[in-house]
Amino acid sequence: MSSKLAELPNIEAELFIRPTYDHFAPFAPSSHPPRFLLLYGSVRERSYSRLLTEEAARLLKEMGAEVKLFDPRGLPLPDEAPESHPKVQELRELTLWAEGMVWCSPERHGAMAGIMKAQIDWIPLSVGAVRPTQGKTLAVMEVSGGSQSFNAVNQLRILGRWMRMLTIPNQSSVPKAFLEFDEAGRMKPSAYYDRVVDVMEELMKFTLLTRDVAPFLTDRYSERKESAEELSKRVNQRSL
Repeated sequence: MSSKLAELPNIEAELFIRPTYDHFAPFAPSSHPPRFLLLYGSVRERSYSRLLTEEAARLLKEMGAEVKLFDPRGLPLPDEAPESHPKVQELRELTLWAEGMVWCSPERHGAMAGIMKAQIDWIPLSVGAVRPTQGKTLAVMEVSGGSQSFNAVNQLRILGRWMRMLTIPNQSSVPKAFLEFDEAGRMKPSAYYDRVVDVMEELMKFTLLTRDVAPFLTDRYSERKESAEELSKRVNQRSL
């Protein structure tokens, strides 16, 4: 044990690492377009969260990404249907496919919409040994009918952290959304539109930077320790 670890008696030396640039060397950059799943939180015919999400999708495609939007219509409430429900399976398959995500919710009663939360609740923290969202990038956006607010995006950030996602620093909040889109559903030029461009650009950059090294970025001492303990118990257990 090194003198430094000697001062850390609670540490298991064989599981402790000192991260360096060398740890990133084995990860070769991917050549395929970044893959993004976009979720929005309304099923209204003229849904401003959907329109904003569609605008974000156009930007990401123009930046070279592959983009898929999930339509929440027909998704049951959490625990209302089995996990085998077709819409639940569609959502989970898209989550596994994606390398990054965009979550966009309207703000209702000072919070994210229930439809938005239901989608996130159907995404499991783990499927067997796979964590569907861990290490994936996330951008958060919201629309509101009144003055600018950040309640929904703040809540989405909390959920992103809980889902072990790499939530980018920038975000978009569009107030009085009914004034920001034309009759065709396209977002009008404004500082709010420019912010959406900024957010999608940042999402692309962070995804390109992290998608191939996510396994190392999300590797944790506590989980290496837990895995080692489970392995030891299994290997050393007496034959029955």
